[in-house]
Amino acid sequence: MGQGTPMRGMVLFSNFGHLYTHLVLLLYPTVVLALEHEFSLSYGELMALSVPGFIMVGAGALPAGWLADRWSSTGMMAIFFFGLGAGCLLTGMADSPLMVAVGLGAIGLFASIYHPVGISLLVRTAANRGRALGINGVYGGVGMAAAGFVAGALTDGLGWRWAFFIPGAIFAATGVLYVFLARRPRAAVEETKPYVEEAVSRSEAMRGMIVLMIAILGTGLVYNMTSVALPKVFSERAAGWLGSSEAFNAGALFSVVYAVGAAMQIVGGWLADKFPLKRIYVISYLIQAPVILFAANMTGLPLVAVAAIMVSMNMGMQATENLLVARYSPAKWKATAFGAKFVVSLGASSLAVPIVAFIRDGTGDFTWLFLSLAIIAAAVAIAGLMLPGTRREVAPSPVAVPAE
Repeated sequence: MGQGTPMRGMVLFSNFGHLYTHLVLLLYPTVVLALEHEFSLSYGELMALSVPGFIMVGAGALPAGWLADRWSSTGMMAIFFFGLGAGCLLTGMADSPLMVAVGLGAIGLFASIYHPVGISLLVRTAANRGRALGINGVYGGVGMAAAGFVAGALTDGLGWRWAFFIPGAIFAATGVLYVFLARRPRAAVEETKPYVEEAVSRSEAMRGMIVLMIAILGTGLVYNMTSVALPKVFSERAAGWLGSSEAFNAGALFSVVYAVGAAMQIVGGWLADKFPLKRIYVISYLIQAPVILFAANMTGLPLVAVAAIMVSMNMGMQATENLLVARYSPAKWKATAFGAKFVVSLGASSLAVPIVAFIRDGTGDFTWLFLSLAIIAAAVAIAGLMLPGTRREVAPSPVAVPAE
């Protein structure tokens, strides 16, 4: 094995960790379609079981980052892989709604490790940080796209429990391989100097971060409410025209939509490099609001097409949002700023589930959900207008330094 192979392997494991995180968090919204008969509960009551997991995803981010800094990033990533496997096993063995909630809570706790730990590990070990982060974002999108297909296929073919057992076994096996690689000597890696940024005054930085965190809460709600609701939306409005199984069709349509969204992250990264960040951030959400409104009463293939546009625009702006966080945060506090961003954005998922369940059970439809999403997207655009102006950042050539 060549000297550079261990570092390339660490980058690959970090990318798969991102894929696993988004895949495992979105297994349940498709599996839940089969549980309505298993536990004789309504859709809203079953979705409420996932709230502990989504809360843990947000609440665990800062402690996970702190442990990685104080103890070991590689050790925390090993816990991440094995913990996800254990959480999936526990959920698959559940024989009551309470145990389903406990299992999903465990999955959320271990999934919370990835974003603060895996992304920072990637930055330290990747030779080309910008390109590596872009590819990493695509892996996360692929995980989201695969979730519906994996959950639907396994639920229909083997039963809902296997939709957790099989992914859990893969996560644990990956952990074994990761521990083996992490024990090998590290090679030299390439680090870059900080991005050359336009000077930002302290007042602008403070205003930028406050406004941006409010906007991130909104973008997190749009992202999470959409991803939680779409499997059920497709099962009611679009899955029938494909024939076959409801769960499989809804999951397959969900996968197609998020595959398109994953590809859009590459385009979003290119836009962030070419145009002012504030401008493309605001324009994106100004366009999203009416697009979401169009989806409110759509069915069949037109609904799937519009949903793909919605998801693509939301996921495509993630690179811009991350660059805005970097811009408005002091150099020595960037990791803390990103930790706060993940707490806010991932914590929004704990709000998304009860909101989706409340609207669906209360109205019997998702029309008001789409109207709510459109209002939130418009509010994000208005918040974006309040950000201090930005110009495009320029990165210098990388400088090779020894790995730690």
